[in-house]
Order: sequence, then structure tokens, then C-alpha cells
Amino acid sequence: MQAEFWLERWREGRTGFHRDAPMPLLLQHWPALALPRGSRVLVPLCGKTLDMRWLAEQGHRVLGVELSPLAVAQFFAEQGLKPVRHESPLGMRHVAGNIEIIEGDVFALDDATLAGCAAVYDRAAVIALPPPLRTRYAREVYARLPAGCRGLMITLEYPQHEMEGPPFSVDADEVAALFGGHWDLDLLERSDILAAQPAFREGGVTALHTGVYRLQRKPAAAQR
Repeated sequence: MQAEFWLERWREGRTGFHRDAPMPLLLQHWPALALPRGSRVLVPLCGKTLDMRWLAEQGHRVLGVELSPLAVAQFFAEQGLKPVRHESPLGMRHVAGNIEIIEGDVFALDDATLAGCAAVYDRAAVIALPPPLRTRYAREVYARLPAGCRGLMITLEYPQHEMEGPPFSVDADEVAALFGGHWDLDLLERSDILAAQPAFREGGVTALHTGVYRLQRKPAAAQR
């Protein structure tokens, strides 16, 4: 899954994954993290999600990372925000209030940036990546977040042979394999959503569930 794939989707407006309201599962389950106000929240592959605005309204400092300059520009324009922009080794940084978006590659984030994140919100990142990149993502992004970091991850589960991703199916066993060595995992909810997803049904998918996981980074001594 090359960067050009996503850049082309944004150029062509093929962004059916974008929601016009904050994700209900975020609103429902974010309080379970008990994250202090002022905490910095990483939102990888953020697109122009309104979830960032909602997180900022909860008093958090939001750090989105997004490859597409169109997505970044549309987010700030649609939210009526005028960001201050400056170049950095990680890419162009756009800052408006307590929302910052780095226009760049999430795999290029440096240790200092990741170490400053107290939480991660992953609605559409892990399910956007094919298997080899999911492994790299867990190893190069999640594994460099600090001990005690908290996370909320939303996944999809369906028979992968019935549809070509993205979004990809990431089931509980894979979540455990990818993240269980470094993170404590708690499945907060698993729900059958096939009836509410006609595009999946029309594509031949016979079962579709969403999973919501709470994560907490283990102390170094407990990691394996």
C-alpha cells in the first residue's frame, strides 16, 4: 500500500471513510482512558477527521499525522481555523490552537515526538494498512510510544477473502500478536455492524464486526 494510493484517493475525492461527525465509538469509550486534560494525543493517518476537533474540545493537545496536503488543508478550512505553518524535518507542521497536524509520513516520526504523546487514538490507521505494513506500524510507531501511554483502537473484522481492503480485517488474535508484547489490551466492545453497512453487504461480505480496544503501554520491565 504505497503513499500514492492515498494521495490519489484524496485528489479524486474517493474518501468514503470520512465521517461528517465525530465517531460515536470515540465519544462512548474515550472516557475509559481517564486521560488528564492537556495530554497530547497522537492521531495517525488522521485525514480530516472531526474526531480531532472533538478531542481538542476535551482539553487535549492533538497531534495528527497525514500524508495528503489536501486532507490537511480541508480540515482547517472546514473547521474555520487558520493554522500557523512551518517546515520541519518531519514535514510541514500546521498548528491552530491545541490542534497540530504534521503533513508527512507517520513512519518518519522521531523518538522525541512519540515520547511526548500520552495517548494514541487509532480509528482508521491499523485497518488502513496491509499485513506487512501493520507489522512495521506496530514495531516502528507503537513500540516507540512511552510507558504508560494509553490508547483507543477501533478495528473491523470480516472474512478477508470476501473483500479486498482497505479497510482490512484486523481480528482480536492479530491485535494481540501485533501489540500484546508491549501493551496491555482490553476489548471494550465487539459489535455486529453488517446491517448498517450496505456497501459491505453489496460487496459480498457476509459478516462484519467492529472491535474497540483500550491499550496501555507496559513498563519496560514487563514488555516481551
